[in-house]
Amino acid sequence: MTTSPTVHRATAVAAHATDLTKVYGQGETQVVALDRVTVGFGRGEFTAIMGPSGSGKSTLMHCVAGLDSFSAGSVRIGDTELGALKDKQLTQLRRDKIGFIFQAFNLLPTLTALENITLPMDIAGRKPDKQWVQQVIDMIGLSGRLGHRPNQLSGGQQQRVAVARALASKPEIIFGDEPTGNLDSRSGAEVLGFLRNSVRELGQTVVMVTHDPVAASYADRVIFLADGRIVDEMLRPTADGVLDRMKAFDAKGRTS
Repeated sequence: MTTSPTVHRATAVAAHATDLTKVYGQGETQVVALDRVTVGFGRGEFTAIMGPSGSGKSTLMHCVAGLDSFSAGSVRIGDTELGALKDKQLTQLRRDKIGFIFQAFNLLPTLTALENITLPMDIAGRKPDKQWVQQVIDMIGLSGRLGHRPNQLSGGQQQRVAVARALASKPEIIFGDEPTGNLDSRSGAEVLGFLRNSVRELGQTVVMVTHDPVAASYADRVIFLADGRIVDEMLRPTADGVLDRMKAFDAKGRTS
């Protein structure tokens, strides 16, 4: 029987950013996308990142995930400092320790669902843990679709494949960039349920950028960004509570 991990304020940290700063441009055209952000993501915790357009939420995720460079500060995945890595080492870290789920699915059309799921491990020359992969496939509910190519699957099924691919290599942390943005509400709820279960049943760590209060309500906590800074946090969020918080930010933005 699988036990549920401690999800709130977990002692072990899967990723941590300290005084993280990201600046684009120079002089009058300079934009501070992240302004000395410090935040940790505990193991076995599901965190949603929210904020208005231009608040820095996607930039924060991309910098912590090693997809984008940062101007100052530090980022650690586990005990590894990203700023100290060369390009080849960073590529290897992303491959071995990080899973990604993107809005556009990013599946290869010539491969079957199963081949897409195991592709990152095949590229790395690592043999998949068959028992683990089967556990992920069973949780996602894809057993009857493994031989199908992406064009033979619905959008929701394609995103399930993307979730399974992210989980299959047992990454230390999974990042999702609007992972339900291209899905209808029913398919989106299914995918969010799978992410929720991966945290509860598999002990996974998930960080998701979203603009949807309903999606955020699946998380253990929500952090809110505005103007490149963390301005609020909510534990055990509800969709209504998140929506009220976002409305308050919008109202403040209009009056400032």
